[in-house]
Order: sequence, then structure tokens, then C-alpha cells
Amino acid sequence: MDNAKWTFGLTMMIVGMGGTFLTLWILSLVMDTLKKIFPLASKAAASEKK
Repeated sequence: MDNAKWTFGLTMMIVGMGGTFLTLWILSLVMDTLKKIFPLASKAAASEKK
């Protein structure tokens, strides 16, 4: 077994997982921001419009 291959594989796995979690975190921030910009209408307000 070549240690360099194992080291490279583990490094790529950690970097890939880190990139995935970073992307998910950024997407959650975008969704929270959009929820603040465009809040959901309450049910009472929706029934008054009808």
C-alpha cells in the first residue's frame, strides 16, 4: 500500500465534506434571508382577502 494514495484520498474526502457543508450553510443563509424579505402571509390575513 502506498501511503501517499491514502493521504490524498483522505484529504480529498475531508475537503469534499467541508465543501458540501459550506455549500449547505450558504444555502441556508440565502433561504433565511429570502424568508425575511418575503414572509409568509398569516392565515387570518389570507382569509380576509377572500
